[in-house]
Amino acid sequence: MSTVRTVLGDVPPERLGVCDAHDHLFFGSPLLPGQELSSASAARAELAAFRAQGGGGVVQWTPYGLGRRAADLPALSRETGVHVVAATGLHQAAHYDGALLDGLRGRLADVFVAELTSGIGTSGVRAGLIKVAGGFHALDAHARWTMIAAAEAHHATGTPIAVHLELGTGALDVLDLLCGEAGVPPHRVILGHLNRFPDGTLHRQAAASGCYLAFDGPSRAHHATDWRMPDTVRALADAGHGDRLLLGGDTTTAAARSVDGGPGMPYLLRRVRPRLAAALGEELVDRVLTENPGRAFGVEWR
Repeated sequence: MSTVRTVLGDVPPERLGVCDAHDHLFFGSPLLPGQELSSASAARAELAAFRAQGGGGVVQWTPYGLGRRAADLPALSRETGVHVVAATGLHQAAHYDGALLDGLRGRLADVFVAELTSGIGTSGVRAGLIKVAGGFHALDAHARWTMIAAAEAHHATGTPIAVHLELGTGALDVLDLLCGEAGVPPHRVILGHLNRFPDGTLHRQAAASGCYLAFDGPSRAHHATDWRMPDTVRALADAGHGDRLLLGGDTTTAAARSVDGGPGMPYLLRRVRPRLAAALGEELVDRVLTENPGRAFGVEWR
């Protein structure tokens, strides 16, 4: 049986509602100084704005050590009526102090499993997702270490693994490692940021494995990929992969929040949804926003 593990407890996949499959309520990294997502009131306002657009669920991909504020998530979920899924996992090495990483050597998989089964820190909030990250067109030693640990945690708990692909690259290398070497079933892997690397052939190759493909976040100016996304998503749907597509907002800085003048979480439903519906039809877009996330983030408890 599969259930989605939210910060308020397990819910059936069909109850997740219209879902932002990749976003952040709290996030902080030394690579983004002064742009931390650290305000609970701003997070509440963002969730409320998403709810006002018809949103029902948000999957926060913020992993270990990057300001998840897990203890604040249950109240925010209750107050706004939006289901929230929290993550364990580890981002790229550049986001962390070396001493923190050294302290995790030899026990990383155990940390992931503990946060999935017992809770994040003293919050009591159990993660429902393992988030890891690749590099630019390659997997370095840190990526391999974290992905192998994520695979071990998956095998122990049945939890899905979400992968930050740097600028959308390295998808096949990730699948070779997670699904080939480490034995994770492809339908338990979610590849993120594919909108940033609009290579249709690569997308179809990845989708053919059975993994989920996330198109998450409006383009930065130098990415210039938003206008390609409807055609990319339609091509995948036409090739029979409509049941493997996910959409998200990926708000990572304070300036990007809608309450601070950015697109934020509501943009996914306010602008992206109608744009895709015009290209793909309402029925498919509805399934991508509701049925697909329910399956992708369902935990097959062991």
